[in-house]
Formats: sequence, C-alpha cells, structure tokens
Amino acid sequence: MILKEEMTIVSQREIATDIFEMVLTGQLVEQMSVGQFLHIRVPDISKVLRRPISICQIDKAKREATIVYRVQGLGTEIFSHLGAGDVLDCMGPQGNGFPIDFLDAGQTALLVGGGIGVPPLLELAKQLYAKGVSVTAVIGFASKDVVILEQELAQFADVIVTTDDGSYGTKGYVSTVIDTFKNESDAVYACGAPGMLNYVDQKFEKHPHAYLSMESRMACGMGACYACVVHVKDADESKSLRVCEDGPVFATGTVLQEMRKG
Repeated sequence: MILKEEMTIVSQREIATDIFEMVLTGQLVEQMSVGQFLHIRVPDISKVLRRPISICQIDKAKREATIVYRVQGLGTEIFSHLGAGDVLDCMGPQGNGFPIDFLDAGQTALLVGGGIGVPPLLELAKQLYAKGVSVTAVIGFASKDVVILEQELAQFADVIVTTDDGSYGTKGYVSTVIDTFKNESDAVYACGAPGMLNYVDQKFEKHPHAYLSMESRMACGMGACYACVVHVKDADESKSLRVCEDGPVFATGTVLQEMRKG
C-alpha cells in the first residue's frame, strides 16, 4: 500500500559538495523497510514530477528517516534550501527493498556502492550487522571530495573506499578491489551508476543471492504510467518490469543490461 504524508524536516546539512543529508519525521517511518524509497513532491507549483529518493536510515522508535541526495537539478536544489520545521509531501515507502531474511548469524554479505548509490546501503549494513552477519562494503567515488558515509558504514562493516583519481583509498573502481577477493559472500547487494551495476550483474549473474538496486526517472511512482520500465532477460520483448513497483531491487541476471544504460 502506498501512503502519503506531510513529513516534517528535523534537520538538514551538507555532508559533501552538493550532497545533503535530511532527517524527516512522520508516521510513514513505521512502514519503511530497508531498500525502499520516498517519492517526494517539490514545494514549487512549477515542478510537476516528484523526486524518488532512497531511504538511508530508519529509526522507527523516533519515527525518523534519513535521506541523502545530490543536488542535480532545480527540484533537488529547492530541497537543499529547506530547514527544520519545513514539511515535504511524501509518498511511500515505495518499492521492494533488499531481501535479508534468508541470512543467518555467521554468514557474510558484500555491499557494493557507487557515489549517491551508497546511502541505501547504510541501513542495510546496520540491519545485517544486527543479525550477526559479517559485512564488507566496497564503495567507490570520483574523488576524495565526494566520499560520503564511510565512517557511518564503518560502525557495521569492514569498509574499503576506492576513488577514480586515487585521491583517497584505493585508486580505481570498485571492481579493482572486488576482483581480488578469493571467497564468495553468501549475499551481494549493489546500488550505484549503471556501469557499476553492469559489472556486478555480470560478475554475480549466477549467484543465488545477489541483488541490484536500480535508479530510474519516474513519473507517477506507483506503477500506473510505465515510465520506468526495464525488460526481462531471456523473455519476450513485451515482458517488462517497473522499477518503482517491481523494483527498485532486482536479482542479478534478471533484467537486460542494455536497458539500464540510459
């Protein structure tokens, strides 16, 4: 069930260049699961489409949820100027999140994140850690200036950071590190840019528990308009899935890679 609420901003701060952390409070938090997203209306009548933003942290006791987003257009720029006490019209929580129920204490999980795809992995790491799962997080960024959530993730996981230019951590992409791993994890979770997801999809295509969280431009955000469809691998061309309703999390090897490059 998709719900709607005027959620109140508790706090907002810039955590890296053009990247903001916003804490929201409201009853919607009680329904949230790891890996879901909020579909948020821009408080400007000229902006018709909502913005889908993944949920970074969930605190049901406080009824608080944290989102982390990057300013990359007029809508998110408007978000960045809001402060404590302002309200945002939110739909959600939406989508199918990361499956974790099959994991038990003592098992292992690999989390792979790139750039603004890292935020939803924080709550995932937290919940896996609480289950007694041993977590390794490999997170990649363009440069040191845009590295986010490393210390927060380090509370729940062994964190390895890569940067494209070598200004921090290991020089290269997440693949530079992952390709050196000798043991396969019991579960793999990834969120980031299409190129990174393609790498994870190919490397872990046959893995029984490997998952990709995809980003997509959306219109209605609740499965009615089919603006965010992707096509199913090894199926008739007419067979499609909706990122907003059937995703945003998909198992590796299930969605055509070329449809994720746009």
